[in-house]
Amino acid sequence: MNPSSARKVSRRHRVFIVDDHPLVRESLTILIQRRPDLEVCGEAEDAGTALPSILRRLPDVAIVDLTLKGTSGLDLIKELRARHASIRILVLSMHEGAEYAERAFRAGARGYVMKRESTGQVIDAIYEVLRGNVYVSQKLVTGLGERAVDRASGRRLSVAELLSDRELEVFRLLGAGVETRQIAERMKLSMKTVQCYAARVKEKLNLDNATELMREAVRWTDVEKLS
Repeated sequence: MNPSSARKVSRRHRVFIVDDHPLVRESLTILIQRRPDLEVCGEAEDAGTALPSILRRLPDVAIVDLTLKGTSGLDLIKELRARHASIRILVLSMHEGAEYAERAFRAGARGYVMKRESTGQVIDAIYEVLRGNVYVSQKLVTGLGERAVDRASGRRLSVAELLSDRELEVFRLLGAGVETRQIAERMKLSMKTVQCYAARVKEKLNLDNATELMREAVRWTDVEKLS
């Protein structure tokens, strides 16, 4: 490799991909590697594997899915912002609700792209966050504006809006059929803490007992899968 080639390689922006679907990681890698100024420096399917790898490789951008095995993508984003704030984070998610985008931005993300969007928009989003800007798809811009209006008018909040990040994750896992002990292991929490989160969810959703909580969690999770 001659010196000029080495300089070209050194100027490529490094991207790390975190997604629990191998096909998504593979397609993103192919898409990114086609760009002369971008390269994929690593990938992971869960937050536990991703965190040490990202901190070791220090990419310019980390593309993170919100729904991961074990620790949620939101927790990974928060941890990355606390440990190395210079890494720009772009969320690529199946969740199209503006409330998820709000959570991601509060956690420290700089961009939010939905998986249904075109590959061109994903690339645009990567470049925008690399420039230090915030990227939001037009559909989400509209949704975020509507949410601001709804809050001002006193609209009843949705499940995702009522619950904290941890409460929502416990609720989602319960709906997916994960037992309390397994939830504690995945989230690295005590059984007592998980039970406390479940009790808060039950209170916030005005549910009378554990049976109603499970029924509502399953119903909500099924609806989310279809959205």
